[in-house]
Amino acid sequence: MNPPRLPLYRDTVRPEWIDYNGHMSEAYYVLVFGFATDTMMELTGMDAEYRKSTGCSLYTVESHVRYLRDVPEGAQLAVRTRMLRAVGKKAWFTHEMYVGAEPAADADPVATIELLLLHVDQAAGRATPFPETVRERLAALTEPAPSWAGRSVGAP
Repeated sequence: MNPPRLPLYRDTVRPEWIDYNGHMSEAYYVLVFGFATDTMMELTGMDAEYRKSTGCSLYTVESHVRYLRDVPEGAQLAVRTRMLRAVGKKAWFTHEMYVGAEPAADADPVATIELLLLHVDQAAGRATPFPETVRERLAALTEPAPSWAGRSVGAP
C-alpha cells in the first residue's frame, strides 16, 4: 500500500522571475520550492496558528538544488513534495518541480531540491522535538527517497 501524498503545489512563472538569459532565474526556483515548503507546513498542521500557539517553526539548515532544465516565462509549475523522514527534531524531504499543471507520472522534473529542516523553539533559540501529533502526520507521509537524493556536489 502506498502512503498518502501531499497535493501538488502550483504556481506560474512570472515575468519578473526571468533573467538576462531569457529563462527563470535560479533564485526563483528556490522561491517556488520555499512556497511548496510553506504549503507542506500548512497541510501537516504547522500553520500560522501552530507557530503562534507553540512558538515553534521549521528552519532550513541544509539544501541541495539541482537545476535540470530551463523554464520559460508563463510556464505552469507543479511541485511534488516527498516526505522522506521525520525523527526527533529533524525533517528530511524533497521537492520535484515540473512544467505543466498535471505532470504525467513518468515526467522528468525541471528542478529538484533536497532539504533538511529542524523544528525550532523560537523563544529558546534551539531545536526541539516535534510534538507527537505532528511527527505522526509527517511519518504517515513518508515515502522512499528518489534515486537522486542523498548526493552531494562533487569536486570537478
